[in-house]
Formats: sequence, C-alpha cells, structure tokens
Amino acid sequence: MATLEIETQPRLSPAPPIAASPFRHARRRRKRLALIASDSDLCGIAAYTRSLEKQLDGIFEVTVFDLDQYLLRSTHGRVRKFGDRHILDICRTIREFDAVNLQLEHGTLGRDCHDIHRRFSWILRAAPRLSVTFHTVFQCEAFNYREYFRELLKRNFAKAIAMRAQYNREHLLSAGLAGRIRRAQRFKPVSLIVHTRRDLWVMKFAYGIKNVYDHPLSFLSADEVADVRRVASKKKFPVLDHVPAGSRLVGVFGFLGRYKGFDTVVRALHHLPKDHHLLIFGGVHPNEIKPHQPVDPVVSSLFDAGYVDTSVAERIRPNVEGAAPVVSVAVDSSMRDLLIEHPKDLSDRIHFMGAQSDADFLSGMAICDTVVFPYLEVGQSSSGPISQALELGCRVIASRTHTFLQLSRYHHNMIEFFDIGNHLELAGRIRARPQFERREHLPAFNVETNKAVYLAANGTPAAVSRARV
Repeated sequence: MATLEIETQPRLSPAPPIAASPFRHARRRRKRLALIASDSDLCGIAAYTRSLEKQLDGIFEVTVFDLDQYLLRSTHGRVRKFGDRHILDICRTIREFDAVNLQLEHGTLGRDCHDIHRRFSWILRAAPRLSVTFHTVFQCEAFNYREYFRELLKRNFAKAIAMRAQYNREHLLSAGLAGRIRRAQRFKPVSLIVHTRRDLWVMKFAYGIKNVYDHPLSFLSADEVADVRRVASKKKFPVLDHVPAGSRLVGVFGFLGRYKGFDTVVRALHHLPKDHHLLIFGGVHPNEIKPHQPVDPVVSSLFDAGYVDTSVAERIRPNVEGAAPVVSVAVDSSMRDLLIEHPKDLSDRIHFMGAQSDADFLSGMAICDTVVFPYLEVGQSSSGPISQALELGCRVIASRTHTFLQLSRYHHNMIEFFDIGNHLELAGRIRARPQFERREHLPAFNVETNKAVYLAANGTPAAVSRARV
C-alpha cells in the first residue's frame, strides 16, 4: 500500500563547505515535464489538468500536450490513421523531456480497445520516464464459460459473441495494459497514480505493479478557495433573480446523464418545504445530442419526476395505446385548475442553470446550502465536482457508491451518505441539521499533498520523506 508521509518541518543539514566564490550562483535547471491529457471542455479531465499544471508549474517546466478527441475517437478508417499519426508526433517530442505524465481516461485515446492499447504502448515506449494517472481502473473477472456455452447451446449466438467481445475488451484494457506496464518497469522508471485505496490494491495485488501511489483528486489551493468564497453571489446568476430571499438552495453539478441520478433529488424535493429550490448546474453532453430529438431523455425524466407541465388527467390516462380509459373525468369550472396544473408540479422550484465556466461552476457550489451527488454505481474511480465541493467547505451529501465510500477514507467526517435512489432518506438528510461542522480550512489531502505525490512519481522526491509500495 502506497503511503506518503510529508515532512512539515524538514530537518536541516549542515551547510557544505564553500568550494567556489560565494558570488557565483549556479541555478539548477527545472526538470521538463510533459503532461499528456485531453484539453477538451467535453472531458472532465481537462479541468483537473489545468489545475495540475498550476500546481506543478513552480517545480517542473510543464508542457501540456492536448489529445485531439476528434482524431482519436473517430471510427472512420482514414481519420483513425490521422489519430495514430497524432500520437506518434507526441511520442517523437516527449523523448526530449525528463519525465512524462499521462492523464489516462481510456476513452481519450480512442473508442476501439485495440486503438487504445496500441497508442498507450507507443507513449509507454517513447517516454524516458513515465507516470500514468488512472482516472478509471478496470478489473476483469474470469470469463464465465458456463454461461457462454449455455448461450451457445440455446443458439443465442449473438449474445455469446457479445459476451466474448466484452470480455476481450475488458481484459485488454485491464490485464493487457497492466502487463505492458509491468514489463516496462524492468527497463525504465514507470509509476502509477490512482485515486482510491481500492484501485491501489488492484494494481498492486491483482496486477503485480510496483511504484503505485494513491491520492484523491485535488483542485484548489487555500488562496483560490478564499477567492471563490469572496466573489460567490446569487447575483452572478440571472436565473436566480426571482428566487425568494432566504430560500434554501440545493445544488447538483455536472453533465446530465442517467448515472448522475439527478431525478432522485427531484423526487426528494417533493418531501421538502417549499422554500427549498433545486439548482442544476450542467447541461446535456454535446456527444449525447441526437438529430431530430425534441427533448433529451434525461431532461424528460427530470420533468416526469417533477410533474412539470403535467395535468392530473394526463397522469391517470393509461399508458397503453388503444386501451380503454380507466377513469372518465367530466371537466367543469371548479376542476379546471386541477386538470390544467398538477398539484405536485415543481417547475417553479427547479432551476436549470446550464453549462458554466470553471469559475461560475465553483461559485455555484459556494452559494448552495447543500451540494448533493446522487450518482448510481457505475464503477467510477473518481469525481471532480465532489472533490471541489469538499475543498470549498460545502455541505456534501452523496449516495453510498463504492467511489464515494472510498473517497471518505481520505476525507473523514466530511461526507453525509444516503442509499442510492432513496429519495426519502435524502430529503430527511437535507432537512436535518448538518452531520458535520463546517470547515474553514482545506482537507488533509489537498493540492500540497497531491503535489508531493506527483513529485515522487516523476522522480523528484524532495518533498516526500518516504514513499513505499
């Protein structure tokens, strides 16, 4: 298990004797670090890369190499060749650097698993010294031959082929990449950085890789946190101009996706007082925009959960086309309001804030009374928004996923939990007094300890007294 012990007061050693004139100054050149990552705003790694560049800029001479997502993620045969050429151009350049760090989210190197494996191998071969930050760690279980042959006997050939293809992909991106790293460690310095203790155990025990460090995502320094808190205000967001003063603001953050579980918060809003308002910071991911689609399915699910633009008659109408109506309703003037507007309509308490810049994203967290992360379990290793919320000292309530449980091992007594999808428990958590006191300082694992990990992983362990695996 990789642990880091940071010397808060380093021991001073006696000054060496002066062998040359005291007026001659020899300035040691900073090591050159190549930081390979996607700089696309559509990728969550981009914000972390920008923060990491600032963290390491005073120690390394940092050069960022952007992974062109159009070239690398295209499935067109001709464009894929340009994607390979793009990686080879980067490989030719990084040979001149002292160290290389790859921010690896597998999809940023391509869609096809063979493209990802091939391009990763090129970078691994070209870098004189490499550290790889795994934002997702795949662990491939043994292939289920019993189920496979059962499907073959049933003549479900398509399902059997899909099972084998899925296993091959997972194996290549887990054990396959790990094997390449393990072999490379025999000939050159290669280290890994992961974001949970669980992922460290996988890399160490399941794959036998050495030099593995673990540290949660870290974005903000103490000065940056102070700046965000100072300028954060509801006035920065015109959408909130008509929200009554004194309202309780509950925020969710990130691109809209089914695994985010935002509909759980909408359902919880039904059980909260009317002074509670939900702010949704984020929009539909551009990659999910479909031609001729009037409403994104995730947005539609939020409307359904909030009874938006829905009448009682529409809700009691049978869903099966052609079925006879179960209830017959006669409309008169006394029932018009009931049938036009559903009594559970939350449209005046749900506010879509849209996609925001990095600065406004952080300001949005700072103005919220509660920040909620209701994610489903999808095998993630990290989440940038929850790390930012913790650094800002927000009250954080999160679903009990493996990712957030792992994160709480680093940030003790800072995250309140509720079971995945349990909107009633979530509503009770929001209404209750905070479980933990508000902090005015950074967590124990912060940008300074993160910097120490990257120094150790890239061959400059001056700030680390000891690092072992």
